[in-house]
Order: sequence, then structure tokens, then C-alpha cells
Amino acid sequence: MSRTEAMLHTENLRLSLGGREIFHVNDLTIHKGEVLALVGPNGAGKSSLLLTLALLQTPTEGMIRIDGEAADNGNALRLRRKMAVVFQEPLLLDLTVRQNIMAGLKIRGAPHRDAVERVRQWLDRFGISHLASRPARVLSGGEAQRTSLARAFALEPEVLFLDEPFAALDYPTRKSLLNDLGNLLSEMSMTTLFVTHDYAEIPYLAKRVAVLYEGRILKDGSLDEVFGQEILKSSLWVPWET
Repeated sequence: MSRTEAMLHTENLRLSLGGREIFHVNDLTIHKGEVLALVGPNGAGKSSLLLTLALLQTPTEGMIRIDGEAADNGNALRLRRKMAVVFQEPLLLDLTVRQNIMAGLKIRGAPHRDAVERVRQWLDRFGISHLASRPARVLSGGEAQRTSLARAFALEPEVLFLDEPFAALDYPTRKSLLNDLGNLLSEMSMTTLFVTHDYAEIPYLAKRVAVLYEGRILKDGSLDEVFGQEILKSSLWVPWET
């Protein structure tokens, strides 16, 4: 699959709520297999843009294309089934870990045998097989987020949306999960939009970054192009390995 092919593309995309413009993104493309990190200050519109691209928020105007197909009211549900979203809060059901991962597969009508195998696979890949029968309500923050990620990956999405999924985790838990997730995204070449406010998370997952400020994308390019070597070497960027 060529990385030059666009999996997600916007055209003059704008969202206004309560008379206030939240964002206006003229042209944004995420290529197949690419991970794009979206950064910006609080209130820049990052989460609203993610929800809109995930077809969970209707834009005021503009077009979103998923794998070349323009999204509209007639095909939004079908296109959403190509996607999975992981939020800062895991949003787990009051079920066991295994049942939570299975839930999305049931909703999407996956054959039972296939669903069971996918659940087993992703319990193992995220290192939570030993938690399979544990109620979600007693999980730690890291365990809950691993369960949420396993549920998303089990859906085998063509596009993955991550909305600050590590923000509520402590340092050791965050580092471990970032390492595991970075390896998975690279291995699977999964098209991903990763929203974060923590620049130190970006190199684990993404090679390209876009900066959103007051609803506009100010910069879009490689880490070096966007941040520059001076920023990368400054105290603002502290790799956790050091």
C-alpha cells in the first residue's frame, strides 16, 4: 500500500458552535500508514477537530474524504466503522476486560469465532491477558487505558484517533504504554491522528506534526521542520530515556 495515498483529507473544513468559530482547516491530509501528531494550546480546537474528522461531530461546512470517499449523512455510519477512537478517559463499560474488548466487535457484527480470537490476540499484545476476567471498574488507570486501546485495535480500524490518551497516566505507566503503542503503530502501518499537549510524547508515535492555534493550522511538517533543532535540544523536550 503506497504511503502517498490519502486516507483522510479535508477541504475547507470549518466548525462553529454558539456563534464562535472553533476551527477552520482548509487542507489537511493524512496518508495511509502515517501517524500525524496534532498539538496546540488548550482551546485551540484539537479535540473538536479530531471528533469532526472521526465523523462524531458535524462540521458547519466543508468536506471530509475517507480513502477518497466524501463523507455525508448517507454514508457516515458505514465510514465510521472504518475508524476507532481512544479518549483520555477510557470510557469502559461495567463489564470485564474481555467483555469490554468484545463489545465493539459484537456491535459491528463480527463472527463469534473471529471475535474470540481477536480478543485473545489483543489481550496478549497489550499485556493484559491476566486481567481478562477482572471487572473494568477496579482497573488502574494504565490497565484501563490498555483495555481501551485493545478494544480499538480489535476492531482492526483503517483509521485510529487518539485524543490525549496518556494525559491522566503517571510517568512510568505512560512511558511503557507509549513504547508498546509506538511499536504497534509502526508494525501495523496504521493511519493515526494523535492529539497531545505533551511534546515529549510525539517521537514515540509520530514523525509528522501539525500545530493548531486558534483553530488554524500554523505549521505542518517533520519534527525538525516544525520545532527546529534548538527546541528539540532544549529543556522543553526531555526524552524519557535520559
